Amino acid sequence: MTTTIQQKEFKLKLDNINLKDGDKVEAEVEGLEGGKVLLLKVNGSLRALGTKCTHYGAPLVKGVVSDDGRLTCPWHGACFDTTNGFVENAPALDHLNAFHVSVKDGAVYVRGDEDSLKTGRRVPNIACSPRSAERVLIVGGGSGAIGAVEGIREKGYTGKITVLSKEAYLPIDRTKLSKALIPDAAKLALRTDEFYKEAGVDFHLEKEVESVDFAGHKLKTKDGEEFSYDKVIFTTGGTPKRLPMQGFKSLGNIFVLRDVGDVQGILKAIGDNGKKIVVIGSSFIGMEVGKCLSGKENEVTIVGMESTPLERVMGPEVGAIFQRQLEKSGVKFYMNAQVDDAKPSQSDPSVVGSVALKDGQSLEADLVILGVGVAPATEYLKNSGIKLEDDGSVAVDDHWRIKGVEDAYAVGDIATYPHGTGVVRIEHWNVAQNAGRQAGRHIANKRKPVPFTPIFWSALGAQLRYCGNSSGNDKHDDVTLLGDPDQDKWVAYYTQGEKVVAVASQNFDPVVVQSAELMRRSKMLSKSEIKAGKSPLEVYPPAEISAT
Repeated sequence: MTTTIQQKEFKLKLDNINLKDGDKVEAEVEGLEGGKVLLLKVNGSLRALGTKCTHYGAPLVKGVVSDDGRLTCPWHGACFDTTNGFVENAPALDHLNAFHVSVKDGAVYVRGDEDSLKTGRRVPNIACSPRSAERVLIVGGGSGAIGAVEGIREKGYTGKITVLSKEAYLPIDRTKLSKALIPDAAKLALRTDEFYKEAGVDFHLEKEVESVDFAGHKLKTKDGEEFSYDKVIFTTGGTPKRLPMQGFKSLGNIFVLRDVGDVQGILKAIGDNGKKIVVIGSSFIGMEVGKCLSGKENEVTIVGMESTPLERVMGPEVGAIFQRQLEKSGVKFYMNAQVDDAKPSQSDPSVVGSVALKDGQSLEADLVILGVGVAPATEYLKNSGIKLEDDGSVAVDDHWRIKGVEDAYAVGDIATYPHGTGVVRIEHWNVAQNAGRQAGRHIANKRKPVPFTPIFWSALGAQLRYCGNSSGNDKHDDVTLLGDPDQDKWVAYYTQGEKVVAVASQNFDPVVVQSAELMRRSKMLSKSEIKAGKSPLEVYPPAEISAT
């Protein structure tokens, strides 16, 4: 809680102070212009926090309160401890401000300083001058890396932290690359250089690992430098897949989308817009970039192998909703299609001019963007002595420790980890950051990881929310779609037998994050209960965590 000498007591403007457990209300602070707090009640206790999620500013009054004192953002699943405002789950990084609450003569008062009441948030204080000889090495510079850094330092670790990143910039909000095509790394940065320096974190940029010696606790980079460690966390993410046909190998103006340089190349090729753009792949990256570019006076065509976009994850009925939404934005679709090759432009044979499909159709293209998936970026581990999974990923235990070696962890796109009754590899931003934070905390104080439900979001025709997992052992066998898809207001329950394994929605907040909190407690409604008309919003998430 904030404890500065400028603190004083402020009365809240409230019509009703008789909240019950789980209730929350946004209240103005009397005598302080712009001052607001979120007042809520948990286990009989009133608590006051900042009003907006520190990720993208979602109104937390529309979020979900659990009986263990946890507050979840309604948009993207960030979670906060209501006793102190601390971040518990991604994608938020900053804490909420928390304020002492008292009740006097039928009125509610909070204690705090004016700036804290106005801003509602604070950057975690993880400043550290390393004084222990222990060394943690983090390989990778993405979501998992920043989760690991903050998880380690939050729990008081005083050893050295070194980060090796092949990118030329500090960790960025990579989700904005496909959703908004922002070409400036400085505008995407999650933290400042000064923040990392104060935390005693040493970044080595444009540094790519070539090999790992697990027995010797050291690794070598491609430029010949050697780094030793006591603990190491690998969070190298994914490598975009490319198509093997000759035209895709040799022609220019064919792009993948993974980093800032890719965005810069795409925008340079587009120039003043008005271009014919073919996007190959109808999963999330392809759909997001297609939606973004269609709004810039370009002619966008998406080519997919499935019958509807996102069919593998979302099913054909829900996939058809997304296709309709993007078609309203002018995007054209060629589904159930197979690509033959990329053909050169007649005016400049060094660059692409069209994409040939195997059914004989030809799609004009000034540029092509590939969204055909990613492979785990684990080339440097192939001769390390550990066994990689069939997809090239690394098998880890429920503490994110690599199986078969000591003092090594893997998180994010490269990690196959225990989930439900089997194992999964999930390429979600939140999963990487949550796993990085948990691995970091385990290194710092052996903290046992707390189960989290995978959550992701996507910017399509309307904002998509999704929680759970419907792949592997959890693959769904039925979908219950409720609401009005034609009005972009719906919720889909993915079920395996009677068990709900995933939930997706548009304009149905906060049903997805409520479901996520119920799933991690094994308290989610059954398929029969959903079909009988019951809603997850009717179930108050209990304190016990018992996810299976």
